[in-house]
Amino acid sequence: MAKRILTPIDGREPSETIVPVVAALARGAGSTVRLLRVFPVPEHVTGPYGRTIAYVDQEMSRLTAEGLDQLAHVEAELEGIPVDRVVRFGEPAEEIRLEAEAFNADLVALATTRRSRLGSALVPGVAERVVRDTPVPTLVLRG
Repeated sequence: MAKRILTPIDGREPSETIVPVVAALARGAGSTVRLLRVFPVPEHVTGPYGRTIAYVDQEMSRLTAEGLDQLAHVEAELEGIPVDRVVRFGEPAEEIRLEAEAFNADLVALATTRRSRLGSALVPGVAERVVRDTPVPTLVLRG
């Protein structure tokens, strides 16, 4: 029985298809859900003449606020379930693995788009790398 479910959301609609499944699992088991949004590490933003418009810390603050807003939309679908929202920066599969350890997750639940077997074998996507590298059981919904 999964008491702590980590659910990565990448900001695209297909990644949110896992939410009804997570809601059903969480309600049935009395679980806590942690929603995770991972962004690439930002660089400072420069203008057309090379002048710095935003420094890395400013860009990280902006992206954190944006990510938390996106996750708040998803959290609304999990009404009545305890939910945490977290934003991390880095390579998605690695950050998901690290967050699963930090949260002490019992399950990682994520959605992905369908890919060919050859494509997955040649260049594994985030879902394939999470399944391979994360010691926590992983539920993958392929759309």
